[in-house]
Amino acid sequence: MDNEERIALPDAVRGRYEKAVYGIAGRHSGVQICAWTKKALRNKGVCYKQRFYGVDCHRCCQMSPSLAWCQQACVFCWRPMEWMKRTSMESSEVDAPEAIIGECVAKRRKLIGGIGGAKDVRRAAFDDSFGLFPSHWAISLSGEPTIYPKLGELVKALRKHGEVRSIFIVTNGQESERLRGMAEEGALPTQLYVSLTAPDEALFKKINRSRYDDGWARLNRTLELLPSLGCRRVIRLTLIKGVNDAEAGLSSYARLLEKSQADFIEIKSYMHLGLSRQRLGRENMAPHNHVLEWAGKLLTFMPGYRLEDDDPQSRIALLKRKDSPHGNIIKKV
Repeated sequence: MDNEERIALPDAVRGRYEKAVYGIAGRHSGVQICAWTKKALRNKGVCYKQRFYGVDCHRCCQMSPSLAWCQQACVFCWRPMEWMKRTSMESSEVDAPEAIIGECVAKRRKLIGGIGGAKDVRRAAFDDSFGLFPSHWAISLSGEPTIYPKLGELVKALRKHGEVRSIFIVTNGQESERLRGMAEEGALPTQLYVSLTAPDEALFKKINRSRYDDGWARLNRTLELLPSLGCRRVIRLTLIKGVNDAEAGLSSYARLLEKSQADFIEIKSYMHLGLSRQRLGRENMAPHNHVLEWAGKLLTFMPGYRLEDDDPQSRIALLKRKDSPHGNIIKKV
């Protein structure tokens, strides 16, 4: 079996992604148009990331260089993680960063083209979104991006495109050495997210279901690494009502968050979407007032942070470290 056969998405998996309106880019990458991008083009609101950080919602490219590969099977994930059996990729077998970028731009343009015919589309915004190079890259679509061995090269390749204002990477924190290597080669993104959904190892195993026996230790190594990374650092804490929001865990969450010294903490409700509906119920979605109340209680254990903003539509609260050197709005990549 040659490299192409080993790394390419199986036809059945590829077909299921395409049926879910993903654009397959090369052999193992993909892109999809976010619901918020569609809303922005039709003047129906923007993503909370535009409100919080100033990203260009209508010019966002949400993509993944490892579409069907992840080391965790999180119960709250709306993506098809049941298909994700592989946890590593070799440099010799993967597509090159520039090839992935080119394919993602082409497939994104094809996916977004149909929106142009909508009666309520903002014509100038659509023309920018369709015709210009994406200015915001969200490397977080599906799978785990740190599995892609050339992730640092991908970031550097994106930086060469002058139109790019921001690059976000969301990771589950299982590959701290990949992040360390990216830092050493000057290839960190504009903003690095680490997901946190448990205050202790027992709940981590129940919720995140890492394929590694030492998954909790791996996550903690990433949290300990974060203070040394020279980019904007964010912890994304997904709140699952009745599962990981017990008040008894607040002090443990606080210790983990303080260890990370993250510039921002996003506390966001689990959303009952996609395949997560097979594992969790609608009652596990936290109302926005619950998110805000929980965030307020957490802040009593974290005097170095403050409530910075919130967005009821996305059921999210933004905390910010008081001595963070970073402004909220991103100027340039």
